[in-house]
Order: sequence, then C-alpha cells, then structure tokens
Amino acid sequence: MPDRSVTEGFAETVMASPIGRLRVRTTDHRLSAIDFQGEDETLAAVSPPVACTAVCAAIERYFSRPQPFPALALEASGTAFQQRVWQALQEIPVGQVVTYGQLAARLGSSARAVGNACRHNPVPLVVPCHRVVARNGLGGFAGETSGRRVAIKRWLLRHEGVEIPGS
Repeated sequence: MPDRSVTEGFAETVMASPIGRLRVRTTDHRLSAIDFQGEDETLAAVSPPVACTAVCAAIERYFSRPQPFPALALEASGTAFQQRVWQALQEIPVGQVVTYGQLAARLGSSARAVGNACRHNPVPLVVPCHRVVARNGLGGFAGETSGRRVAIKRWLLRHEGVEIPGS
C-alpha cells in the first residue's frame, strides 16, 4: 500500500512496483514527477491521494501488461526543446525503440541533446525515455550508464518484448 502526503495543490504517494518503489507526485491534479526510490522508502497501509489514484492505476496496468498510458495531464517543467523531445517520446509505441540519433534527426538536433532531455525527464514510464537506445546497445538511463537505473531500463524493455543485443 502507498505512503501518502497531501498539501494544497500537491500530492505524492510511494507505490511498490516490479522495478522497485516509485514516488508519484502530482501538482494541481497534474502528474509532475515519478522518481525511482530505494527499498528503504516506507510504504504505509493507506490509500493514495485522490490526485495520484489515476496515475497509480495506469502504472499498475502497464506493469500487469505493457500498454500505452492513457492521456494524463502532465505538469512537466522543462525547456522548449525538452518539451519537444518529451512529446516525441510519447509517440514511440510500446515494444519499439529508436536510437538517440534517429530521434535527434527527426527533431533536427543532436543525439547528445536528446540524451540530455531524456536524462531530465521528470515522468519516466509515462514519457517513455527507456525506449531510446544507443546506436550500438542499450545506452544510459536517467543519467546513469550502469547500475540500478540501467537495469531498470533493461527490465522495462524486456517487459515490452524488446531485447537489446549485448545488454
């Protein structure tokens, strides 16, 4: 069961998932952040705040069977370029990947700039930056090139039926 807190216009909950605990935050009933938490995050036997309920339900559906997320209201602050990248990420179908270079070419940018926008994505899973991979392998995830977060990316892609050679 999730741990929750609510203040005016802001709500958050910590939920269990197959990739570890996730902290889900909403601002004015719009999804503003999903953070990967350590196993020491407390889960309490309480219901999530109303503002987080739809997001948590969508995440649970995704983990039970990979599927596109429903249209959720997002409060994802970022530059105009980051917003363009995050919008393009939402157009990548479940079970498919594109390379940083392919996405960059589509946006008239560089692979490094796309990677940087992915790194700053405040709502992973819903804005699926895990579907962007390196030309010759898995690539990084959430600012890391090895470790727990890259293992999460690998798990998410396998969950969607994608196997990256050499990963």
